[in-house]
Amino acid sequence: MNKHRVAVLAVDGVLPIDLGIPTQIFNARPNTPYELTVCGDTEGAVTTSAGFTLGLTAGLEALAEADTVIVPGFEDYRRPPHPRVRAALKLAGRAGIRIASICTGAFAVAAAGLLDGRTVTTHWASADDLEELYPRLRVDRNVLYIDNDTILTSAGVTAGIDLCLHLVRKDLGAAVANDIAREIVASPHRAGGQAQYITRSLPAPRATTLAGTREWALRGLEGDLTIPELAGHAGVSPRTLTRLWRQETGVSPHQWLLTARINRARELLETTDLQVEQIATRCGLGSGANMRARFRDAVGISPTTYRRAFRHGTP
Repeated sequence: MNKHRVAVLAVDGVLPIDLGIPTQIFNARPNTPYELTVCGDTEGAVTTSAGFTLGLTAGLEALAEADTVIVPGFEDYRRPPHPRVRAALKLAGRAGIRIASICTGAFAVAAAGLLDGRTVTTHWASADDLEELYPRLRVDRNVLYIDNDTILTSAGVTAGIDLCLHLVRKDLGAAVANDIAREIVASPHRAGGQAQYITRSLPAPRATTLAGTREWALRGLEGDLTIPELAGHAGVSPRTLTRLWRQETGVSPHQWLLTARINRARELLETTDLQVEQIATRCGLGSGANMRARFRDAVGISPTTYRRAFRHGTP
């Protein structure tokens, strides 16, 4: 595999948890081509929001040499980063280098003028500030991340895990992304958006939880898994199941199941020689024709093209 250089840009006041996410996910592994660098403005000390100083491995020149730049969140996000940082980001963006921000890292990318005219996301509590400071962008408050090809933004904190795994999935396929997710004990793909994490949208505590039913559904995706079946397993009425499911995941049971079926199809395309019709049956997607249509809608390419690109997790 050709090496893929990932530069994590540590802005002064960087949030340690945001910094840790990409350094953990893009760290060197035998089955990935990633070469990781933590860089920053070496002309001044870079101190984290927790007060300790970082030992950077490279300066801002690393941005121009990278294939992917990750910008973690930072504390004083209403104050633009140093002009040297903004200039380096702008040059990287204009060169077509893929740039992804985590949480309030979007403010640094916006300060470099790279988010103008785009729909982006950030931590829900900072969304109003981002639109106020940079009125030429629009914030979607309800998603975990947004992929605009060479510019990607994620919601708050742990949504950075979702974004980074998404990048691995794009680069190397679902199997490799799932391996990394298992290693870091994270969900390979979370359905739903930020709405489920905003205090005003959280349901009141209750004894009922559908986590067990969702696990049961994942083990039986080849079945129909109708609302009445799911409700029967959970021991609630169909109407209650639909309401609780949306409260707990942010999406309807149908949307959640479709995402799970597509993810299973991706894995089988990468790791088996099964025909599309056989995969459709195993994933509960019905006919081969239905799977092809659903897969193209979700992934953007046909199952055959996907298999050709990601067979055994190697593009």
